[in-house]
This record gives sequence, C-alpha cells and structure tokens, in this order.
Amino acid sequence: MNRNPLVPFFFIMAFGILLMVILGFKGNGDQKELAQEKEGGAKQEETAASPEEIYKQTCISCHGEQYQGVSGPALKGVGEKLSEEEVKKIITQGKGAMPANLVPQEKADEMAKWVRKIE
Repeated sequence: MNRNPLVPFFFIMAFGILLMVILGFKGNGDQKELAQEKEGGAKQEETAASPEEIYKQTCISCHGEQYQGVSGPALKGVGEKLSEEEVKKIITQGKGAMPANLVPQEKADEMAKWVRKIE
C-alpha cells in the first residue's frame, strides 16, 4: 500500500486556484458596483434621521452608552467647554484618534447642537 505523498498537495493546489478564480470574479463584480455608486447610481446610504440615531450607529463604541467615554473622551459637559462651531469642526474634521466625516455633512450642525446639550 504505497500512496503517492504528492496527491494531497495537488488537491490543495487545485482548491487554492479555484478559490482565487471565484474570488476574482466576486471582486470584479464588486468593482463594477462601486463604480456605479461613485457615479451616483445604485446604492445610496440612508442618513440617520436624528442625532441620537447617528450616535448609536457611529459614536457609541468610543464615547459609551452613557456618554462617559471609552476609548474616546466623555461627552458630558462638552457644551460648557466648547462652542458649537468647535464641536462641529471636531465632528467634521476629526481630532486625535477620531476620524473625520463620521457624521453626514448635512447633519453636522444638528449633531453639534445635540452634543453640546449632553449633560
């Protein structure tokens, strides 16, 4: 009962090549979809209706459920320290580890007002 030790390697190689071909076709389809999105077609992300919903979608992981701060700073009392324009600038341009544009541009003013009211 001599088995050829190369047979398992050929199966693994064939599986790898098949997987690369399949993922290549998938990536090509995704590329076309992304191109359509850039042109303004196909998918459009829905913007959250209220600052609370935006907070729950994008901010809660860093600033906490009670606005106490986790990896980001606490938001309680921000209204006493920063003006509305300063808060809006941080929301739109980011600061430190916070990335820019987490909040849609058209909702930045509303979000800044809401953040300043957090107590």
